[in-house]
Amino acid sequence: MNQTSAEEVTANLRRRWLLLLPAVFVTYSLAYLDRANYGFGAAAGLAATLHITDSQTALLGSLFFLGYFFFQVPGIAYARRRNTSRLIFFTLIVWGALAALTGVIRSFWLLAVDRLLLGVAESLIFPAMLLLLTNWFTRSERSRANAILILGNPATILWMSAITGFLIRLFGWQMTFILEGAPSIVWAFVWIMIVRDRPEKASWMSTEASALLNSQLAAEQASLPKMGSLGRVLIRPDVLLLSAQYFCWSIGVYGFVLWLPTIIRQGSSLGIGITGLLSAIPYLFAVLAMLLVAYLSDKSLRRQSLVWPFLIFAGTALLGSFLFAAHSFWLAYGCLIIAGGAMFAPYGPFFAILPEIVPSNVCGEAMALVNSFGALGAFFGSWIVGLLQSRTGNSRAGYLLMAIALIVSGFIMILGFRKSVPASRDQPDEVSLDAEIVAPRIP
Repeated sequence: MNQTSAEEVTANLRRRWLLLLPAVFVTYSLAYLDRANYGFGAAAGLAATLHITDSQTALLGSLFFLGYFFFQVPGIAYARRRNTSRLIFFTLIVWGALAALTGVIRSFWLLAVDRLLLGVAESLIFPAMLLLLTNWFTRSERSRANAILILGNPATILWMSAITGFLIRLFGWQMTFILEGAPSIVWAFVWIMIVRDRPEKASWMSTEASALLNSQLAAEQASLPKMGSLGRVLIRPDVLLLSAQYFCWSIGVYGFVLWLPTIIRQGSSLGIGITGLLSAIPYLFAVLAMLLVAYLSDKSLRRQSLVWPFLIFAGTALLGSFLFAAHSFWLAYGCLIIAGGAMFAPYGPFFAILPEIVPSNVCGEAMALVNSFGALGAFFGSWIVGLLQSRTGNSRAGYLLMAIALIVSGFIMILGFRKSVPASRDQPDEVSLDAEIVAPRIP
């Protein structure tokens, strides 16, 4: 390959970071907006408007995750066999409409069905996009690619926390749900214009760049044992351990995400606008921590050892919030800032583990299984934290539950994965796709 051709290939490969990843980020960001803004509705008086109890409010917040749990594995199996990008297109339209209906429906049971169906609609998004990224990014790039996808989580809550509180103050919580659900429907048409399942199907990728990328991805797959049976991979001890670990992790994360506005408002007695701003700050630290940890993970090819310390640290910080909550709101809030950054930091390396231990023909389903258990943890976390909040009238019991879940999650990773997945430095020599060359450096 002459110098001119090599430069053209490098420019084509760089487009993955400039076109594909922003599209993935925005899509997951919209999905996260339409699930996480429920916490602001709850803090703004959803229960009083609908004349329902606090326990019913907590159940509504958690029903999303029950729908999210059941449909991921069959959904991702369909996506792998058919067309992932087109499936996401239709799902964007469906979940945007269901999210907007949250602000229209006045009946508790209809709203419960709507939240359950919203979870079903969104259940395909995260594992489908993780699967999509395995077709577009190599091992030395994957943690950062995953991190940019999952940045849609804290980055969305960062701006949503700052804006949603003021939208609620101006328009009320019902109109805010409608305003924040509609963009998903519009974005679906942008998504389908940009994204394709594989490099060779994208009009913005050259044949040479696609061939080079596919050759390295194939070389990485050659080092993994082949698995013809989906059942075998779903009962592998390492996959089940990751599922249990992610279940506990998600109890902490989603209890934190959905109930942070309520916790802050009750603890500080501040208005909904200021509550939104204070709720945003932990996610600013989360964004910075995720980028840094993903960069370190790809440079060192370390995965597990960059996951568990942050989870234990996050659990310890939440334990600090539990201890300080009765004495000083601001000390408890400082611990929440630390916990928020630490619990999100290791997502990039965590979701880079499975493609390195499971072959591509069943990797999507394995990721969906792990994420399903995360959804189940999110169901219990959001429901029980909300229930404890309503029963006790304060946030201390919720802090304790989230702290214990995160610490247990970290210890499962330590005990279950005593040895890191070995770095594949002994693979056959090939033309390098080192992210230092083809990807913009992430600070």
